[in-house]
Amino acid sequence: MAKQVLNKIKVQAIGGKATPAPPLGPVLGQAGINIGEFVNQFNDQTRERMGEVVPTIITVYDDRSFTFECKTAPASRMILKAIGKDKGSGKNLVSKAGEITKAQIREISEAKMQDLNAASLEAADKIIEGTCKSMGVKVI
Repeated sequence: MAKQVLNKIKVQAIGGKATPAPPLGPVLGQAGINIGEFVNQFNDQTRERMGEVVPTIITVYDDRSFTFECKTAPASRMILKAIGKDKGSGKNLVSKAGEITKAQIREISEAKMQDLNAASLEAADKIIEGTCKSMGVKVI
């Protein structure tokens, strides 16, 4: 008999540096997951992405076992890394946080393609450009 899915949890943790401390520990504890086991597996799987925010979907089964899938970093984090800033503009229409080239947008689109809801790279580029606009990053 197949395992029954009890819950799906979405979390964001720092790659290679997850700890049982809040905010990760309480979320996992409420779901009935062995926190230490998850942290060890997550850190092993994301060691090459050290320091990067890693969105993760955790599937919890009825026997308290779990599986998890790591996604690519959020587009906003990738954009900020490309322009070399810590945060976007709070007033995107008035002030700009920086500039990004079409080539950099294409790199981000290619990296995010598996997680985006886009049929082509051109559509993915438009999604990333929209994120840039909302962050106050000028596309050149």
